[in-house]
Amino acid sequence: MKQAIKSFLQYNFLGRRIQFSILSLSLVFAFNSCIDEELNIDPNRPSTVQTPSLIVTAEKHLLDNIRSESASLRSSGLFIQQLSQVTYTSPSRYDIPFSYSADVWNGLFTVANNLQEIITLNSDPITKELVTADGAGRNATQIAISRILKSVAFSALTDIFGDVPYHSYGSDDPDFQALQQNPDNITPKYAPQEKIYADILNELKQSGDTLLRYSSENTFGSSDIIYGGNNLKWAKLAQSLRLRFATRLRKKDPSLYQTHFSDALAKGVFTSNADNAVFTYASAAPNEAPYYRATVTANRRDFALSLPFVDLLKGENPQLPVADPRLSRYAALNGAGSYTGLPYGLTEAQAGSFPATVVSLPGATYSAPNYGEVLMEYAEVAFLIAEHYNWRQSDYEAGVRASLAKWGVPESEAAIYVAALPPANQRNVLNQKYIALFGQFLEGWSDYRRTGFPDFLVKRGDTVFSGTINGEQVTYTFNPLFGDGGIPSRLYYPVKEQSVNLENYQAAVATQGNDVIETKLWVFK
Repeated sequence: MKQAIKSFLQYNFLGRRIQFSILSLSLVFAFNSCIDEELNIDPNRPSTVQTPSLIVTAEKHLLDNIRSESASLRSSGLFIQQLSQVTYTSPSRYDIPFSYSADVWNGLFTVANNLQEIITLNSDPITKELVTADGAGRNATQIAISRILKSVAFSALTDIFGDVPYHSYGSDDPDFQALQQNPDNITPKYAPQEKIYADILNELKQSGDTLLRYSSENTFGSSDIIYGGNNLKWAKLAQSLRLRFATRLRKKDPSLYQTHFSDALAKGVFTSNADNAVFTYASAAPNEAPYYRATVTANRRDFALSLPFVDLLKGENPQLPVADPRLSRYAALNGAGSYTGLPYGLTEAQAGSFPATVVSLPGATYSAPNYGEVLMEYAEVAFLIAEHYNWRQSDYEAGVRASLAKWGVPESEAAIYVAALPPANQRNVLNQKYIALFGQFLEGWSDYRRTGFPDFLVKRGDTVFSGTINGEQVTYTFNPLFGDGGIPSRLYYPVKEQSVNLENYQAAVATQGNDVIETKLWVFK
């Protein structure tokens, strides 16, 4: 029996052998063929299949990976310059270790595999009836929710790397070869990003339609940490995500953009913060939020809010000369009792002049162990709608108000801030969207690559600090170690791909461009 369990737990990130958490070990015992003869158990008909355990694990691991140090804190959070590094500053100068790529790639494919297992259990004639037991919900809605989350995982992969192996539930496109089993395909093609985006939109449309059909029902129950099993809220998330991904195609494929955006609006998207998709972590180990684990648990203070971001929130950037009440929510006071941003992109030696006690670290809300990581929120939806309607003022204001409310700003303060804002236009709407996406660093990086806003971020040769250090007048400029001087466009593919899947790796590079951080991805060109 031990050998059977060990074999079952073997992990292949492009096949479908899954590494389950403790929450899912019961499934291993249900499926292994080492049975007690005296119990007369049919090995082909397991008695217990716990898809609710699988969904809570998949949700947590999805957020763990999207908000990880490799995908967010030490890459995209730095690239969009909302964070700066107090120590070990080379990633802010675009020296990105290859290990980051491996962590993100392996982690997100693991998530996709786990979600695909839920889909398989709900599709297999042997198990499909069993997985609906004990209020877990009908097969169709379990599959739909899993497809939504799998779409988020694959969207993160393609936004970080470009062309990647991809798997679809609703399409048999021969380019979609990831997660294949029986036999396992450990050398899948890299699907073109153009195809991935189009299919993600279809996956979300079909999933949303299914959940709307059963909107009064519940799926997964309390095991669903995000929505408590509320099918209608999941349907709204599917439609709202369509707004996000369709907007990425606004210039690349205007027809597809219009079709999906209009259909999603008609079917119902987020209308308030009550709709926000949030995974709230626990206060106790080992299930605390990613930032808490990276700092408090690890006993590190590597990250501060960047000087450009703090200046923006203080109203000291001429593009937005209004003090933002979210500053006290996003940032902590430094040792002197003030909000002070850390200059961005310093060398290790330069950063030594700015210890953690003199700059503002992230605030108490974001630093809490039980922080709620956001998959998507109403503020983003409002800004997407504002853009759709040519930067409409009412939606711009709705997005700002939603973000302020989410961060606990009283309505009286919010009203004063909104009244003082510059009017809606492309720059002003996207600057507010940038502020609202604090903590959702991967999405902020994707939006910057799509739009070029905010347009005040530090580039090669820019002065990042001018002042007195140890009695001497100094000027520090930004000198990235890699790239073309601009913000990175992608991460490298994992080095292992060049040995285990060389032919398809080379084909992807030949089509997409060199495997370097400055190669622009199709969707962001």
